[in-house]
Amino acid sequence: MQKRQFLKHIGTAAALTPFLPFVSRAQDFEADMPYPINDDDAFWSRIRKDYALKPEYINLENGYYNFVPTPILIKYLEHVKNVNYEGSYYMRTVQWDNKKAAAKRLAEMVGCTSEELIITRNTTESLDMVIGGYPWKEGDEALFALQDYGSMRDHFHQMSERYGIVCSEVSIPNHPKNDEEIVALYESQITPKTKLLMVCHMVNITGQILPIRKICDMAHSYGVEVMVDGAHCIGHIQVNIASLNCDYYGSSLHKWLSVPLGSGMLYVAKNKIGKIWPLMADYVNDADKIQRLNHTGTHPVHTDLTIHDAIDYLEMIGLERKENRLRFIQRYWSDQLRNVENVVINTPLDETRSCGIANVGLTNMKPADLATTLFDEFGIWTVAIDYANVKGCRITPNVYTTIKELDTFVTAMKTLAART
Repeated sequence: MQKRQFLKHIGTAAALTPFLPFVSRAQDFEADMPYPINDDDAFWSRIRKDYALKPEYINLENGYYNFVPTPILIKYLEHVKNVNYEGSYYMRTVQWDNKKAAAKRLAEMVGCTSEELIITRNTTESLDMVIGGYPWKEGDEALFALQDYGSMRDHFHQMSERYGIVCSEVSIPNHPKNDEEIVALYESQITPKTKLLMVCHMVNITGQILPIRKICDMAHSYGVEVMVDGAHCIGHIQVNIASLNCDYYGSSLHKWLSVPLGSGMLYVAKNKIGKIWPLMADYVNDADKIQRLNHTGTHPVHTDLTIHDAIDYLEMIGLERKENRLRFIQRYWSDQLRNVENVVINTPLDETRSCGIANVGLTNMKPADLATTLFDEFGIWTVAIDYANVKGCRITPNVYTTIKELDTFVTAMKTLAART
């Protein structure tokens, strides 16, 4: 969407929504304020004005979920108003058509067909559909990493208790020598009984980007299916699911795409749709229709509608431009700390192996103490990570983060690193 069209689109919504008291608290937000095209610093300063930010602290924990920018928030609340106005008429007439339209738009963005993608509520729901619906038999093996997200690891272990499958785990090095080291790590644990391999596209606790296509090609050569956890990728880095050659891909849209809370997606390759048992039965039970996996019961449908608005906003920024900005601000702080005594960066040096997320720790302070001190003493909000060979705080700035805020963080880390 062109910037002029986007501004007009948002301006109309703002005019229709005078009843939103908290929207007015957005920092100097004006619907018709232009986005500078050729001045990069001015552009990102303008983007910051789209966010209502608490002044009490610097937020470097955008990984849990991303704030909804005010232009998207205005549209979301208008959807809430309209659905409430329409009531059951909306739910019984156009609810599913609108959800399909959102799925089609998203599929075009992520590089798959709309017949292979459904809108879910988060990554956990998406991937647990596959884990819980897979036709396991006793003795089957599943392969994943210690660094994978806990909810999915727990679900695999539940399948072990329920069906007698065997769970095999690898530990991903924080600083791999090359792609081949990662591929070989997974390959070493594959046996004739391995059925499904789960792998993170971007490891949530370190930000490391893994060589998904190479892992998929290797696994497929053994007849093993691959499920990709892309929770942090959609709206963060450029993703083309078809080019990854995976069988399943899940992501959260309320993270880097900035859809309101409770929005995710699941891709299932066309030839795998009939293989997965639905966790909740749907009236659509055709083996080749992905809708058979998408029964949710009644849920906040206005979130589905806002997917369009979030994609509009992303297209206004430009995904490549956003990815470059996120990588720049991560490298801005991490490069300054890599050679500082007592500082440990738990994210690869190679810039192609990470983007906006990184993890940093101190040899002289436990992660929980580091997170507490950063917040209490320096007014910086982060999250502590202390498991799976990762000891530090996950640092996730966002497009609104300023260089001044990052300088404050770097100074704080150097100060703490020097303490005895």
